[in-house]
Amino acid sequence: LGNLFHGCGMEGLIELVNRLQDAFAALGQSCLLELPQIAVVGGQSAGKSSVLENCVSRDFLPRGSGIVTRRPLVLQLVTAKTEYAEFLHCKGRKFTDFDEVRQEIEAETDRVTGLNKGISSIPINLRVYSPHVLSLTLVDLPGITKVPVGDQPPDIEQQIRDMIMQFISRENCLILAVTPANTDLANSDALKLAKEVDPQGLRTIGVITKLDLMDEGTDATEILENKLLPLRRGYIGVVNRSQKDIDGKKDIKAAMLAERKFFLSHPAYRHMADRMGTPYLQKVLNQQLTNHIRDTLPTFRSKLQSQLLSIEHEVEAYKNFKPEDPTRKTKALLQMVQQFSVDFEKRIEGSGDQVDTLELSGGAKINRIFHERFPFELVKMEFNEKELRREISYAIKNIHGIRTGLFTPDMAFEAIVKKQIVKLKGPCLKSVDLVMQELINTVKKCTKKLATYPRLCEETERIVAGHIRDREEKTKEQVLLLIDIQVSYINTNHEDFIGFANAQQRSSQVNKSAVGNQVIRKGWLTINNIGIMKGGSKEYWFVLTAESLSWYKDDEEKEKKYMLPLDNLKVRDVEKSFMSSKHIFALFNTEQRNVYKDYRFLELACDAQEEMDSWKASLLRAGVYPDKSSVRTYWPPLPAAPIDLRTGGFPYRSGDPSLRNTAVCHYLNH
Repeated sequence: LGNLFHGCGMEGLIELVNRLQDAFAALGQSCLLELPQIAVVGGQSAGKSSVLENCVSRDFLPRGSGIVTRRPLVLQLVTAKTEYAEFLHCKGRKFTDFDEVRQEIEAETDRVTGLNKGISSIPINLRVYSPHVLSLTLVDLPGITKVPVGDQPPDIEQQIRDMIMQFISRENCLILAVTPANTDLANSDALKLAKEVDPQGLRTIGVITKLDLMDEGTDATEILENKLLPLRRGYIGVVNRSQKDIDGKKDIKAAMLAERKFFLSHPAYRHMADRMGTPYLQKVLNQQLTNHIRDTLPTFRSKLQSQLLSIEHEVEAYKNFKPEDPTRKTKALLQMVQQFSVDFEKRIEGSGDQVDTLELSGGAKINRIFHERFPFELVKMEFNEKELRREISYAIKNIHGIRTGLFTPDMAFEAIVKKQIVKLKGPCLKSVDLVMQELINTVKKCTKKLATYPRLCEETERIVAGHIRDREEKTKEQVLLLIDIQVSYINTNHEDFIGFANAQQRSSQVNKSAVGNQVIRKGWLTINNIGIMKGGSKEYWFVLTAESLSWYKDDEEKEKKYMLPLDNLKVRDVEKSFMSSKHIFALFNTEQRNVYKDYRFLELACDAQEEMDSWKASLLRAGVYPDKSSVRTYWPPLPAAPIDLRTGGFPYRSGDPSLRNTAVCHYLNH
């Protein structure tokens, strides 16, 4: 195909692109190449069909109310001595009766889309040979609609919009935006869509129809002179046949003579009559498309050649391929299985070809389970000191029996310690479940590449998932065995064991080797519960260290808003409100002191659950533990300053007791 570009004159460029279009349509795919073409866009009843029929000088398009064009029609016009039409799906059959052409378009549309007025993006390729046409290729797209009719799906507007955007968003596509003159140009659906993909108006050609239907005393001179909404390629006005003319089978040639007469006789358009009408539109489109093909030819040719080289390499690999040779199939199967293995390993090891930037997955998520979720689950087991002291007391007394003991018995110590160690089983098994679930998810993602072989995909997923579940049982057995080993024997001579003799010494050493004010985490958080008058409910840059939590105006950390010491702080969950999508947790002081100014709680909000869990894990590293007595919801505490009903609920400093009582009652009722 690359050699076709050599020796091809300007007059043959459109024919060359037509041949490529036919070749790609026959292949059923576009080879990822964007062919230079003109797409016709407009609202329903804007006059697109009439413009196309005028270009062909024949009635051949389906007519009716509602949506008629339900598949893209690739219309290839070829200058020839005889007049006939051909469809790509009816190879070898020549249509000389254009009523049959209309019937074939309708039948082919219904064959793919059905009879429920649905749409399809699979194009119909129609080539028309005629002495009355200039070489031209147009893609007629469905009219933009707003409301579904009949059995159309409720999202028909979005479907049509997506189909149109699929064509006009390509850089190699010129846009023929058809707009009726009897509607405001600012409300033009065609120009609105064209502006989204071509904001500078560099590849949009405006066509103004129904100029003869404008209200008396108005005209479209400003539009046609390209002054109102300028386009690089300008506007062309046309006058189509009325519905009465179409029903009465008015000859298109007579209609074009009437169009010519309209422009010559109209006082507003007389000075530009030579640049108006269907013949001029044909000439301009032929010239614009030819120039556009010429401009895009070098890039198009280089893309085509690179694809040809790629396909040649692929063909070389299959040159001696014999479909019946079982060794080929075995090799292909082994390659796919090997690729699955490589993909799975990359997702776990973290060196994948495509990095997911939307969420954690694979090895990263497993890492998070080990380093954030598991430690957090352990801390949530934090014991109640009162309860523990009572248990120790009962254990000591029960072991001594009727005797009054002098020393703490080892058996009591072991009984209490073993009871605490056994509690580790729950979080450990839960972590195994989480890791196993992520491995199964990773398997499913890796088998997507095998989707073209459903049975292979299903079997691979079943076998690997079965193996993972088998290992899960063995892993849980090992975890429980490790915990049982820890329970069976307590080594008091181990260096990590703090006995009574060296407890004080170890404690002082730990204090001396404390990390100091080491930075643990930085990031954006929203302060959720501070009034607007105090600058709250907005994002700040937070810095968490081993000793404090500070927040700044921005990540340059120049303007510090506040520094909160971590002493006696704990974390409490907050149920997010019905209207909010944020995930919230709160910090509070265990000694009932205010955390920030006159607020007992500091509510911090994140956009995602994972982000909130990560922050809570970081606070855990800094020694801020979750509150065991907390529930999912809590009543926010009454501010130290009473609520001022006169200022919309903000704190005030008045000492009026009656007003204070009113404010408190209002708060409680709320």
